Amino acid sequence: MSDTAKDRPAHEAGVDPAAPDARERSAQRTASGGFLGLVRETVIVVVIALALSLLVKTFLAQAFFIPSQSMENTLLIGDRVIVSKATPGPFDLHRGQVIVFTDPGDWLGADEVPPSTNPVRRGLAFVGLLPNDSNNHLIKRIIGLPGDHVAYDRDAEKATVNGVAITEPYLKPGSIPSEKDFDVVVPAGKVWVMGDNRQESEDSRYHDDGTGRTGSVPISDVTGRAVAVVWPLSHASRLTEPSAVFAKVPAAGTK
Repeated sequence: MSDTAKDRPAHEAGVDPAAPDARERSAQRTASGGFLGLVRETVIVVVIALALSLLVKTFLAQAFFIPSQSMENTLLIGDRVIVSKATPGPFDLHRGQVIVFTDPGDWLGADEVPPSTNPVRRGLAFVGLLPNDSNNHLIKRIIGLPGDHVAYDRDAEKATVNGVAITEPYLKPGSIPSEKDFDVVVPAGKVWVMGDNRQESEDSRYHDDGTGRTGSVPISDVTGRAVAVVWPLSHASRLTEPSAVFAKVPAAGTK
């Protein structure tokens, strides 16, 4: 390099003294853009996750919280259950299935109303990220389908469906099939339901007028079939259909 070039100021030698500042500003813009991009990506992922969760809850499955003792020992207070919304729908309802349904009309007792929750928890439950707190839902077992003749005689200590006596192994130990007589034909489009802890369950028996019309639950009110207990882990289990209980029961309309 010549002495003349060596002695020139930096800008006269072809070096821009502002270049370091420009590079710094460019780096800052890149960092800022990277951060905003990360935020945008995170928001998109969260929105998609919430949308998918809401779709699953709406059409496929939903979690529910058990607030009462009416289904003991099958379901305990505080259990979280998964409910399949494919039943009823693609799959038919069967006798013995445990179902969740909306309150047909003032069925909920004081012990079946869950404690109030904060707005954040309610929002997360709405999109399916937390179990539904039951709200106006109940959970019971189907004993009679539309057209079934269901009855109980305390003197005979025998529950029958279409004239066939049934033995119910899912009842809570010490619980009797019913302390209340009933003898009804389940109306079309409805099901007759009872809890497994019969002496602590205000079910179809206690809301019927003796005809089966007011105590039976409209199938249109059924949210879905409970298929598994998922929490707590110590009580996690599948809720299988006790088909053997009703294996000898003839078709609806047969006595």
